[in-house]
Amino acid sequence: MENRTARLTLLIDPRKKKIFEDICASQDLTPSQVVRRLIRQYILEHAGKRELPEWLRDGDGRS
Repeated sequence: MENRTARLTLLIDPRKKKIFEDICASQDLTPSQVVRRLIRQYILEHAGKRELPEWLRDGDGRS
């Protein structure tokens, strides 16, 4: 399981941000939860032959 956190800063169109936040709220999720889930999915789909930690492969890590 992940032991530390790191900040990721990105720029996004304010209109898209508002829609994204509204959708997250409607699903009772925080934007951070959704972004972490998207990043995990992206890593799994594009890791190629990289060795990934078991907690990431098995889905036991935090969202």
